Amino acid sequence: METVTHHGRETSYRRYDRGGDGEPVLCVHGSGGSHAVWEPLGGLDGDRPLIALDLSGHGDSPDIAATAGYEALSAYVDDTLAVAEATDAGVLCGNALGGAVVLTLLLEREFDASAVVLTGTGARLAVMDDLLRWLQSDFERAIEFLSGPDRFFHDPSSAPVDVSTDALRTAGRAVTERDFRTCHEFDVRGRLDEISTPALALAGEYDRLTPPWYHEALAERIPNGEWETVDDAAHLAMLERPDAFDAPVSAFLDG
Repeated sequence: METVTHHGRETSYRRYDRGGDGEPVLCVHGSGGSHAVWEPLGGLDGDRPLIALDLSGHGDSPDIAATAGYEALSAYVDDTLAVAEATDAGVLCGNALGGAVVLTLLLEREFDASAVVLTGTGARLAVMDDLLRWLQSDFERAIEFLSGPDRFFHDPSSAPVDVSTDALRTAGRAVTERDFRTCHEFDVRGRLDEISTPALALAGEYDRLTPPWYHEALAERIPNGEWETVDDAAHLAMLERPDAFDAPVSAFLDG
């Protein structure tokens, strides 16, 4: 792992590079996640380096004192921007909360991204009341729910569930709850037309947490947006079906 120091803290990230000379892609994980959810993508088939960070309080990055909502989201944007600048990453890829981070960065910071990929995410990320309650009082119940069919994975019996559950337990209950409550407050539906960066919204076919229509709505409202579906996958399509995820991303970036 490498680190970058900013705002009085360190953010950890991992670089996957098999010699591709394309523009580096910076990947931002979702609530309670870590860089590990992007590891199956490697270097996007060797075309370009892939950088995967740990947001503050996740994986190898120390936590920060931030309340759920805009304060936490802004801190996560700081993490992402610092890593992007340190690695010369020009493409941003965000999953779920990571998508909210990417959208907020585009709308509120001076960063000239050449393209973005938004997966398992939306312009608004409301969280069901039961899940918010379990995150507060029964963390294992929340993990069990998220690991059920058509949530993180379409078919958990054949998916790397341990990667997602280990990340959740490493982040811990308090950080994961902060993440989901931050998602719950996120809403940029009225600002998508301000984004000029080419964007690919990539949905897991069976994702019940952020359904395909979330992604269709992103593509319709972002002026240079398009969307595609990853078959036989759910919320963590990049972890469940990495090859099927990689193909449209590579085609989009090559285009």
